[in-house]
Amino acid sequence: MVYAETRPRPQLSEEAASYVRDQITSGTLAPGTPVRPEVIAAELGISSTPAREALQSLRAEGFLDLAPRRGFTVARLTGDDIRDIYLVQAWVASELAARAAKRGDAAVIGRLEEIHADLIRAAEVGDLEQVERMNHRFHRQINLASGSPKLAWVMQIVSRYAPRRFYASIEGWSEATVGDHTEILDAIRAGDPELARARMHEHTLAAGRLLASRVEARQRDSDV
Repeated sequence: MVYAETRPRPQLSEEAASYVRDQITSGTLAPGTPVRPEVIAAELGISSTPAREALQSLRAEGFLDLAPRRGFTVARLTGDDIRDIYLVQAWVASELAARAAKRGDAAVIGRLEEIHADLIRAAEVGDLEQVERMNHRFHRQINLASGSPKLAWVMQIVSRYAPRRFYASIEGWSEATVGDHTEILDAIRAGDPELARARMHEHTLAAGRLLASRVEARQRDSDV
């Protein structure tokens, strides 16, 4: 499929929002840090209008504050905030995994096996960008395989707090993800909804604990 070179503004603003959101949730942008639309626009090679729309959207989501004469600044996001979000995310993700296992679609299982094989290869050669990409694709495939589009949409909303580029850079995470995904895939392949639910629940909570610890560590450093 060929797309026009000029993309619609909503897509640009969503890309900008995702870019800033990742930097906030990963702790790259500390609380109180100014975030200017013209800087974001320059970093992404877009105009200031979609960048400004993105920051307004992030303000509505609670990621940014807006004060007179100060502009947008990063809102304080605590470790408890992260753990609460991942608690919700774990419930939704585990329900989607259980439903995917219950459906037992052979074609879906085949696609998951291909994605998982790509993840293993990426982890073996240390291709962290590919690990992140395959991790995201694996979870997205499960969400789609659940046959529950509304619940998958809820998952898309709550997973905004999960940075796309964060985990693979942490020592041991790639190997742990390969292990976790193997267990999740085995449960789905076996058609065992409760085992798939349990495996996905713990996998998601573990990711939340990791991110919460990182956020708290960065905040302690900034407070010193």
